[in-house]
Amino acid sequence: MTTSQDQPATTDRGSDFASVDDVRERFAAAGYLTDERLATTVFLQTRLDKPVLLEGPAGVGKTQLAQSLAAVTGRKLLRLQCYEGQDETKALYEWDYGKQLLYTQMLREKIGQIVDDTSTIAEAVERIADQDSVFFSERFLAPRPLLEAIASPEPVVLLIDEVDRADEALEAVLLELLAEYQISIPEIGTVVAEHAPYVVLTSNNTRDLSAALKRRCLHLFLDYPDAQRELDIIASKDTGLAESLATRLVEVVRQLRELDLRKAPSISETIDWARTLAVLGVSELSADVLSSTLNVVVKYERDLARALREVPALSDPNAEVPDSGHGHGHGHGEGHGHGHEEPKRPAPAPVPRTPVEDDDDLGGPSGREKRAAKDQPGRHDEAYYGSTSKPGSSSGSRSVSSGQGARSFQGTRKRPV
Repeated sequence: MTTSQDQPATTDRGSDFASVDDVRERFAAAGYLTDERLATTVFLQTRLDKPVLLEGPAGVGKTQLAQSLAAVTGRKLLRLQCYEGQDETKALYEWDYGKQLLYTQMLREKIGQIVDDTSTIAEAVERIADQDSVFFSERFLAPRPLLEAIASPEPVVLLIDEVDRADEALEAVLLELLAEYQISIPEIGTVVAEHAPYVVLTSNNTRDLSAALKRRCLHLFLDYPDAQRELDIIASKDTGLAESLATRLVEVVRQLRELDLRKAPSISETIDWARTLAVLGVSELSADVLSSTLNVVVKYERDLARALREVPALSDPNAEVPDSGHGHGHGHGEGHGHGHEEPKRPAPAPVPRTPVEDDDDLGGPSGREKRAAKDQPGRHDEAYYGSTSKPGSSSGSRSVSSGQGARSFQGTRKRPV
């Protein structure tokens, strides 16, 4: 571990790329297909000694880029997985207090000898304080991924994954490392990298990153690839799916990404779908096949319901998609379209509808609306409700003669008096 502010980090040029084409060829040999922009960015990273910030939706190959970079350059991969509430002790370093305490107990007699000839507490404390550097040294320092990358005697690739999930305080900690490849430790000094690491930061855009962090990095937005490149990626993974089916599958996935889904299918999920179809021995992407395997790429229930409604169009682009299926109210404000037809029944009498806010977005009336409809007056005739209105009311009740009432209670047993 180098602790000098004057010694700059050096770069291991033996692992650099000769050109942009060399980047593409070596990454392709490792199973990662790059386009011109991505290969150029990686090439510049190795020549300019600058970190790379990759932003874009989940599952487009950001993390895999760092793993492939380590593989093609022969460097060790160190990974910091970011999460909410993460502090610098989990990212930089922390002191091994247990080890310090153990050494203190083992050296208790030696400490006694050090303070044996002191006459006051202040003098004893001063003697012990002179030994602080012993307990706050590299021996008791527990490095975490960031410090490990800087202090490594060998060149490494440092992956700071999903940095957008970390708090802004951790972003501030990263600034010194990203700008100068060094870390300051108050008890020891500044640790400078012997070899400048290749640093790759990834972000899924869950929040905006600071301008200070972006300024220190080469920036690239990774989006979903075009159809041909995605097809080439599937072919490079040896999924076992026939080329004609893989071509059709890519078309289906691209149509799914155009739907208003909470999470669009990623490239990795497309590969999983291709492998799934190959394992099942599928020879045609029929509506039944798509419906039964759609959950491989669609991971939310509401997304799945929307995607299932589009299955006829996904399996046959020329098919006419019928209106959405029936919806059921289950008394909890949700309707479920099942996409199958039921035998036709006589249409019920029209019931006045009252607008409600929780109508299901699939088109079915909610349970609340159905209950409200049942409470509408006039749904049943008067024989159903009985005569409950008072005379003279405007509810349309009919009058009953006293003779009719007497006849109704003729068989009633009288109470004993």
